[in-house]
Amino acid sequence: MKRMHIHVGVERLDEALKFYNALFGQPPVKTRDDYAKWMLDDPRVNFAISTRPQTGLDHLGIQVENDAELGELRDRLRQADLSLFDEGETVCCYARSDKSWVTDPGGIAWEAYKTMEDVQFFAGDENEALRPVEADKGASASTACCPPRVSPEAECCAPTETTTGTCG
Repeated sequence: MKRMHIHVGVERLDEALKFYNALFGQPPVKTRDDYAKWMLDDPRVNFAISTRPQTGLDHLGIQVENDAELGELRDRLRQADLSLFDEGETVCCYARSDKSWVTDPGGIAWEAYKTMEDVQFFAGDENEALRPVEADKGASASTACCPPRVSPEAECCAPTETTTGTCG
């Protein structure tokens, strides 16, 4: 079964936690110094917030539960002749996932992904030093957890002719 994913960048995690706990009527299932995630069943949403370089909508996605669902979703995007970037297995948002990225006509990044396991760091790999997201403001797409570049000319987080400058 699929679950809608929404990730929002916030300035102050403590204020956002208070607001979203009241809105959703429940505490997050995962909380870190720079991140929180609610796995809601009604509506079925994986809603995450983090202290990111940009505030507001960060990215959207469809989270699947198994390889078959992920393959079906990727096939639909390819058949629609969309520019799909298969990132493969990666670590982002305190989880190891298999993901692909696409950008909608309005420039919003969408990820299609399956989470394999929780990890103890925000992005990168086990060999990287643990650090909060705010330290990654100038980092590369892979360590800052931004959606990868869809076209070779695009720069993550910087507007160009092929991107809107949205990131993550």
